[in-house]
Amino acid sequence: MTLQQQQTLDEQFLMPTFARKPACLVEGEGMRVRDDAGREYLDFLAGIGCISLGHCHPKLVAAIQDQAARLIHVGNYYYIEQRGEVAAMLSNMLGGEGDWKTFFTNSGAESNECAMKLARLWSKRKSHGGNIIVTLNGSFHGRTMETLAATAQPVKQELFYPMPEGFVHVPINDVEALRGVFEAHPNKVAAVMLEVIQGESGVHPCTEEFLRAADELAHANGALLICDEVQTGIYRTGKPYAFQHYGIKADIVAMAKGIAGGFPMGACAARASVADVFEPGVHGSTFGGSNLAVAAAHATLHALADEGVADNVVEVGAYLRERLSALPHVVEVRGLGLMLAAEVDATVAAPDVVSAALDAGLLLNATGPTTLRFLPPLVCTKADVDELVEKLESLLS
Repeated sequence: MTLQQQQTLDEQFLMPTFARKPACLVEGEGMRVRDDAGREYLDFLAGIGCISLGHCHPKLVAAIQDQAARLIHVGNYYYIEQRGEVAAMLSNMLGGEGDWKTFFTNSGAESNECAMKLARLWSKRKSHGGNIIVTLNGSFHGRTMETLAATAQPVKQELFYPMPEGFVHVPINDVEALRGVFEAHPNKVAAVMLEVIQGESGVHPCTEEFLRAADELAHANGALLICDEVQTGIYRTGKPYAFQHYGIKADIVAMAKGIAGGFPMGACAARASVADVFEPGVHGSTFGGSNLAVAAAHATLHALADEGVADNVVEVGAYLRERLSALPHVVEVRGLGLMLAAEVDATVAAPDVVSAALDAGLLLNATGPTTLRFLPPLVCTKADVDELVEKLESLLS
């Protein structure tokens, strides 16, 4: 079907929850996708950070095809191949003292739901029984009612009031405000949940001082530290997880996006001493950790390790930062690795740049009026960056 036909069907039969760009994408390879008319685009959004290996990586495609031909889904009442192997790989990637145990989900929101349920149950059974979860202003943890309550952005919440209770929000990087929550609610905090780098609000990193304070305050007060690594995890910042840059002790880690190279999958991992408060029947998922999902994750994680993607993220991420910083009208570049934002001055409207970039053969994203966000596949090269910057320079000029 043509783009126009797809637009007509969307308008008639789909709920109007997305303002889609006028392109019908039908195939892709590596850093590039093509539309129904055969036009090619350089992809610096990667399905909102999901396409970690690039589009249609041969090893991922083969793994999905092979598994689909053998067994697609049986549910979690039975053992299947590769589920345990993937969980072991994640434990190794998370590192630190002791083993990690994983619950597989289908999305980042589900991973965060699992993390919050686990933290509250752990507090009830192992600590003081607190049920407050502290999150940061500007955070984004999902669109279920519970994860929306954790998302400290009133503009996203107000249409759906009342929100579930049990959340306290503090400004990002405000150590005294965080300390004040523990002082105001003694023995009531079950966990502090944060993104090391806030993605959806515009790529805003937590400072090392704040992260260390969150670690110390949580553990000194019988609470857990939850790191929402849905966007920052799976080598997006150059390490397996962003919290590992700062030497802090995460107790629970939520992840999704790049874990299976674009196949819908998520995971919530916790230190064994925390995870073991779960027992059969306490939590579950019909499709979480399905045969297809774990096959995709197994192939993706092996390819990421075998192909030296972490080193590429560090090298190309630094190059992308350098090139973006030199562009006209760019006043700040934030982020780490291949998760960056370029802040432009008030004379430029970032959404207009995104629209013009589509016409120029670029897939970009704006998270606000003056913020351009870059989340390319982790196989992005310096040559890809040069092509991006050449086109962006023309657009911004």
